[in-house]
Amino acid sequence: MQGLIVKSSGSAYGVLLQNGSTVEAHVKGNFRIKGIRSTNPVAVGDRVTVESLPDGTNWITDICDRRNYIIRRATNLSKQSHILAANVDQVALLVTVNHPKTSTTFIDRFLATCEAYRVPAALVFNKIDLYDEDDMAELEYMRLLYTEIGYPVYCISATRLDHELDGLLSGKTTLLSGNSGVGKSTLLNSLFGEEKTRTGIISDAHDRGMHTTTFSEMYFLSPDTAIIDTPGIKGFGTFDMQREEVGHYFKEIFLTSKNCRFGNCTHTNEPNCAVLAAVENARIAPSRYESYLSLLGDCDESKYR
Repeated sequence: MQGLIVKSSGSAYGVLLQNGSTVEAHVKGNFRIKGIRSTNPVAVGDRVTVESLPDGTNWITDICDRRNYIIRRATNLSKQSHILAANVDQVALLVTVNHPKTSTTFIDRFLATCEAYRVPAALVFNKIDLYDEDDMAELEYMRLLYTEIGYPVYCISATRLDHELDGLLSGKTTLLSGNSGVGKSTLLNSLFGEEKTRTGIISDAHDRGMHTTTFSEMYFLSPDTAIIDTPGIKGFGTFDMQREEVGHYFKEIFLTSKNCRFGNCTHTNEPNCAVLAAVENARIAPSRYESYLSLLGDCDESKYR
């Protein structure tokens, strides 16, 4: 039987079969995807083959070729990867400028990974109803920064959503991701008009979110509109990026690098580097350049040994 992975709890998977029913299925311990070192060989969004045994158990025996996927390093000290979702049309990265604050490094790492795996991405700034004057000024700066780079930007309050995201989500399969506490569960509940997932509270001591989603799951707003909800992510370690390719995943750096003196310029200390000049002249945001340098550091595999 053919089916679609709609839920992953780590040890078992929910598979939506072609007949419309959903079954729980498992994978054998030696099941691996060729060429990908991953902690989860099957991810939400995968299309798979399921075999049902006489004892009532279901086993995933094969996985169809993926159109794309979003992947990150499993831990800071791991050579393994973790696949967040597969076969998605886009990513909606939910972020906040406060309550809690999403770092630009996290945003840029996520966006760079989307570029690397050719998945369109949009930024959704949430909790605007909680922002004071300084927060709103920061929000406007961030909105202009990422809009000028070329990313769609939405500014919302998930608690009083009024169709702001209809045009973004309609007719697509969207991976919804972000730090813990940015309001993913609240947004889902608001979109569906009912409680789909539990919502959490923000720690007063650290202004950080508590994990409320413990597994990945796909929800259908309509037959052709799906949202994949994932557990909150604290950090985003990139995986298998080559040092000479990192600049390609920052749109403005890649565009500017065409004017560098050397074709293999790393934009760190080379003479006549157009990127360094653009940073100095504020044509490339310092935060974006710092994120670029942090990804260069990820390419040093010795730090993960």
